[in-house]
Amino acid sequence: MLTRAQKEEKVAELHEKLGRATSVYLADYRGTSVEAVNRLRRRIRREGQGAFEYEVVKNTLLERAASKTDAAVLVDELQGPTVVAISFGDPVGLAKILVDFAKDVEVFRIKAGVLAGRKLGRAEIGQLATLPPLDEIRAKLLGLIQAPATKIARLVGEPGAQIARALAARGRQAQE
Repeated sequence: MLTRAQKEEKVAELHEKLGRATSVYLADYRGTSVEAVNRLRRRIRREGQGAFEYEVVKNTLLERAASKTDAAVLVDELQGPTVVAISFGDPVGLAKILVDFAKDVEVFRIKAGVLAGRKLGRAEIGQLATLPPLDEIRAKLLGLIQAPATKIARLVGEPGAQIARALAARGRQAQE
């Protein structure tokens, strides 16, 4: 059992994490085997590379920690055993991991989530999980931004290249 000081320290730590989180997800883990939970933790650690966290937290501590953060909208979901998954980076990556795990382990049930202050239901989290990862979206956007510049550079350089090809062809004709 935690002492009052330990509880206050835990609430402060959680409040800080929830304050800088890009997304937060709550799930009911009742009936999930220890082996399955350990598999989920390993995957979150491996794929998140420090940007994702997964923790079982007492509802009262989580409720206090969530105050004055975006996660405050999730307080009404804090019933029964609850696990909190927090993303400090790509919200899609963590959602994808949790949705995949919920498909594999039917007793694991995602309750709700929050993204940019907006509460998400199970269906919305499922839709979020179908999006490409943030890095892929950034790469596509960068490609779209660079495409016009590449075309302009090619167009500007083309007349000079045509002259060079014409001179080279003329030189070959002169040699023959």
